[in-house]
Amino acid sequence: MQLEVGKIVEGKVNKITKFGAFVDLGENKVGLVHISEVAPTFVKEVGDHIKEGQTVKVKILNLSEDGKIGLSIKQATNAYQEQDQNRNRKIRKLDDNNLKAASGGKSSFEYLMSKFKMESDETQNLLNKRDFGRSKGSRK
Repeated sequence: MQLEVGKIVEGKVNKITKFGAFVDLGENKVGLVHISEVAPTFVKEVGDHIKEGQTVKVKILNLSEDGKIGLSIKQATNAYQEQDQNRNRKIRKLDDNNLKAASGGKSSFEYLMSKFKMESDETQNLLNKRDFGRSKGSRK
């Protein structure tokens, strides 16, 4: 089996640690699902979400030159992918009338720049909200 970044594959959970879980992908390939990639919600204990011996779907996040394989269970789930698609749809559904008003009714370069800026701002706000939720409690 050829491993590629972005591909979703099945594997068997070999070992659970404090920081994640090791998943056997077959053909002597083992990857790590970091604790932050186990579930779309906060994970205090990996064992509360998955068990050793369980078969799971994982998305390949990265393949390093030294043979390490980064995996994600949460990004392989349909709910996460749907949430990501909905976020992208929301950004694309910006009201064109508001954009034209923001650009002074022009439909040329100024309009396109206004549209880009509004989409960029919306994306940045979504990313900030997501990152703010992750950083709670990480600072002492």
